Amino acid sequence: MKWNKYTLKTKSDVEDIVISSLADIGIQGVEIEDKQPLTKEDKEQMFVDILPDMPEDDGIAYLNFYLEPEEDNESILQDVKKELESLREFLDIGEGTITKSETEDKDWINNWKEYFHQFYVDDILIIPSWEEVKPEDEGKMIIHIDPGTAFGTGMHETTQLCIRQLKKHVTSKARLLDVGTGSGILSIIALKLGAAYAVGTDLDPCAIPAVEENKEVNGISAETFDMIIGNIIDDKVVQAQVDHEKYDIVTANILADVLVPLTPVVVHYMKPGAVYITSGILDVKEKEVKKTVEAAGLTVIEITHQGEWVSITAQKR
Repeated sequence: MKWNKYTLKTKSDVEDIVISSLADIGIQGVEIEDKQPLTKEDKEQMFVDILPDMPEDDGIAYLNFYLEPEEDNESILQDVKKELESLREFLDIGEGTITKSETEDKDWINNWKEYFHQFYVDDILIIPSWEEVKPEDEGKMIIHIDPGTAFGTGMHETTQLCIRQLKKHVTSKARLLDVGTGSGILSIIALKLGAAYAVGTDLDPCAIPAVEENKEVNGISAETFDMIIGNIIDDKVVQAQVDHEKYDIVTANILADVLVPLTPVVVHYMKPGAVYITSGILDVKEKEVKKTVEAAGLTVIEITHQGEWVSITAQKR
């Protein structure tokens, strides 16, 4: 269906207040377009494959909200304009102008599916739910993963680097800690390779339903894969739940800026001889992360590359 798109031009330093005011009159799910630089907290929470390059901040924010044509758009817009005028009495909201456009007639929930198709990471087939397994692939290791609100489909180089290291180091009865688990793909593959147990940590609560769905479609039993929401770097509750010197393998497919503070903490959760598999490292950050890993008392046993990305695998003495 088609939607009416309304774009409100305001200032980036007041966008949160404006969005809150829109929510007060019933407008939810506002889309933000601005050029604000990422904060340290933003970077720590971005358990993603790529840190985007941001243009210089111009102080302007565009807030997009969508209304169905069948709704009383004019009445809603009048409420928005009244709210903006109230804000102007004590706040500089910038232009405060609203422009209208119409979205394409697409299924916005499902149209992204055209960009994600089954693919191999070596001999492992990763396939979304809407595609069929080909007869020639029957009997191979098949991982069912749907892109969603949690990161991690296996398509990116950083995830593939981790998968290849897991294939080398997972043993039967191995216990895995997956920091920044996202969709759960690394834990699920480790369990399929024979690991006995996995626990994933993530800052984003969206990881919980994503992991639950992916566990179910891959036949992963509930007792073999647990999820914890919180920051293992400094959250004492999370640290107590994870428990010390319990894991044979730790994976962290996270940005280098997070690996640096994470590594000296996570080493305490590794058994002697345990393996630490990292990725999400741009080649320009390789030396920095390697130095951090060694300073934490780990021995680097392999460094692998794919494109501009690096994976460092180390072992606890």
